[in-house]
Amino acid sequence: VCDFRVQDVELGGQGAPLVPIGDRLFFSDYKYCINLGGFANISVEKDARRIAYDICPVNTVLNHFTRKLNKEYDEDGKMARAGAIDEELLKKLNSLQYYKKSAPKSLGIEWVNSEIIPLLEVYEKDIPSVLHTFSIHVATQISNSLDHEPKSKVLLTGGGTFNKFLISEIQSKSQCEFIIPDKELIDFKEALIFALLGVLKLRGEINVLSSVTGSKMDHSSGRIYEP
Repeated sequence: VCDFRVQDVELGGQGAPLVPIGDRLFFSDYKYCINLGGFANISVEKDARRIAYDICPVNTVLNHFTRKLNKEYDEDGKMARAGAIDEELLKKLNSLQYYKKSAPKSLGIEWVNSEIIPLLEVYEKDIPSVLHTFSIHVATQISNSLDHEPKSKVLLTGGGTFNKFLISEIQSKSQCEFIIPDKELIDFKEALIFALLGVLKLRGEINVLSSVTGSKMDHSSGRIYEP
């Protein structure tokens, strides 16, 4: 079972995100599920509807700049921690139009390449400070997506959870309780849920939520190829 996005686009949706159905079924103990991957995305139950959207880029940007220093990624966020905040750059990032849009909304690498990278390249003589400032930007946008109630539990997964500087910045901007699970769930949560999407499709059950993607209706999406 594959090609889960095609039918949703045909029904007027964005074809993403697809993981929130798994958040609802597997991780309902958490108010928010946030994945810190190439992009940060969030899902939450509001008024009996699952709402989900991309918050902002994360590793697509951070790794782009660490590679300029011949490193695949910033281990534990050490380079970012060594940098300094650039208030002017932070203001420009937080002013981008995408952040004013309402959900459903999603991001792609094309948006990063046209809107984010050109802004940051002006400052790339000091890459640690670019990483530092962009990490604070990510933490700010995540903070803007939360209710900040101390009782609200937030499940954090994805590769960004290993970035200790980023996590410390996220925690500093909210009173929510942030839960970082074991490495297996961090690494494989999305893969697990895509397997669930396949099972739901084979059973003819809903696996894509219109409240999340903007499609005309909830539906059972995917193409089945028999061996």
